[in-house]
Amino acid sequence: MWTVCVPGWGAAVAAATLILYGTVDVAYFARMMYTVAKARYFRKKACILDTTEVNSWCLLNDIDTLLYHMNNARYLRELDFARADFYERTGLYANIKAAGGAVVQAAATIRYRRYLKPFTRFTITSRAIYWDDKTVFMEHEFIGPGGFVHAVAVCRQRVIDTSAAAIAELLLQLHCAGVCRPTPGKMPPELELWVQSNELSSAKLRASNAPLPTLQSHPLSCGEVMPTTVTE
Repeated sequence: MWTVCVPGWGAAVAAATLILYGTVDVAYFARMMYTVAKARYFRKKACILDTTEVNSWCLLNDIDTLLYHMNNARYLRELDFARADFYERTGLYANIKAAGGAVVQAAATIRYRRYLKPFTRFTITSRAIYWDDKTVFMEHEFIGPGGFVHAVAVCRQRVIDTSAAAIAELLLQLHCAGVCRPTPGKMPPELELWVQSNELSSAKLRASNAPLPTLQSHPLSCGEVMPTTVTE
């Protein structure tokens, strides 16, 4: 009978590796660090009006249980890397942090047009389509072989504790000299409708969280109690 002897430190390393991969998305954080470093040190700086691109592959860890196309949730995950590339190359994130602010994703919607098969190479484009004092709206496209757009996503990036419009104007002055593309002066109609739908959803949730009416009891002569509704 063959026996395998594993040193104590080897078993500890194996156990630590299993625990690490079981509790932390190692591949996500490693790829994010790679994406940020590549955009910061090796890729050309971009104007906030430019459309940036990142390339990726649909691999076996991206497919769903049907085993023949990319899982729907993976599209939104891929947007994190495309957005990080845009932030770094335009200087958007660095300038928001320098102004004492922060940025979070407040909303996102995606429309799927055709699935991506395993081992398909695709490109994600990112561009800022509109901004105001509190928000930067971004549009992303998943472009597959032949230039077909497989999915389109719109994301709302909420800027906290500083002005998104002021940061955008600063970036226009720093990195956009000679750019012919006009700045987004008016919200596109499809984006305006999407924002309205988000506001309706927020209003609905606020209404559902309103305090419930309380009941006050008034005794009757026969000893019964009649509830009366009182709104606070």
